[in-house]
Amino acid sequence: MTISPDALLARTRELADSLLVPDAARVDQGEVPASHLDAIRRSGVLGVSSPEAYGGAGAPDSVAREIQEILAGACGSTWFVQTQHHTPVRMLAKSRLPVRERLLRPLASGERLAGIAYAHVRSFPRVPVRATAESDGWRFDGTVPWYTGWGLNDVMLLAGVTDSAEIVFAFADAREQPGVRASEPMRLAAFTAARTVSLELDGLWLPESSVVLRTPQEEFALLDIPRSTNTSPAVFGVTYAALRVLEGGGEAETAGALRVRVEEVRRAAYELADHPVAHEHVEERLALRTRAYDLMRAATTAAVVAGGGRTMDLRNPAQRLAREGMFLLIQGQTSVVRRAHLDALADR
Repeated sequence: MTISPDALLARTRELADSLLVPDAARVDQGEVPASHLDAIRRSGVLGVSSPEAYGGAGAPDSVAREIQEILAGACGSTWFVQTQHHTPVRMLAKSRLPVRERLLRPLASGERLAGIAYAHVRSFPRVPVRATAESDGWRFDGTVPWYTGWGLNDVMLLAGVTDSAEIVFAFADAREQPGVRASEPMRLAAFTAARTVSLELDGLWLPESSVVLRTPQEEFALLDIPRSTNTSPAVFGVTYAALRVLEGGGEAETAGALRVRVEEVRRAAYELADHPVAHEHVEERLALRTRAYDLMRAATTAAVVAGGGRTMDLRNPAQRLAREGMFLLIQGQTSVVRRAHLDALADR
């Protein structure tokens, strides 16, 4: 039976309160445990945006965003692994190619967990990964600079660019195999626990049946605008978590003043995210994203200041949230986003 959006939100809050929040400090200093991901698989969260016919919840984007806020504020590293899953699911749901029937149901149900290996295509005209048609399939060569969830997820959505500037998206098993070699997990300022690696591709061959989308680079760039210019729900999730730390430390007045401003920006950002023409109002989207960053920094800084010397303990939630907020400043960053953010900082 399909779970309702309200029930899915309730499950997410229970999962956050009973499992993720109590264990967040330990996970931050170690590795996202398979048991956390198993709990997320069972919760139905991984199918929040999937069609009901394929075992998903078919929930509206507003519900999907709130779920990401809850998870990001509860345990950033666990959030970071599972958030990779949703783009492959959405792409499969829109596809009419054979791979949809093979993968959409197991991904929507949580039977399998997906990661993404395609952010590098945003660096075009530089081509870190090249795709070449070969023997009823595609050969991939190059370097995937960032792949999160290595050893934790089951499949990855990989992309490469052809000589004719077409982007080929295809699914591969997320494991070492002929043509794929992973680095050691990176040590990062935040989210080290999410097992991010780089991947060296040397002749990885995938059959045509693994392809979920082929699109000209110019068309992808247009579709990618809302993904890169809209504010990530995780920014609000971390901000709200920091405000809760402030309130718990007896700084309710400061937290309340910040919360009013956060709610205003959140409402405006999500209204634009729901705009029927996704690539319009780019300047407004970027301005709101920058304001959301400012408020996230203010909230996490306030939590650190209020906590004093205790916040330098790596187990302290204020310090962890500040590091996670720093990471979110550059997550999904494009040259357009970077320029808008730097210009806004310079104008102050």
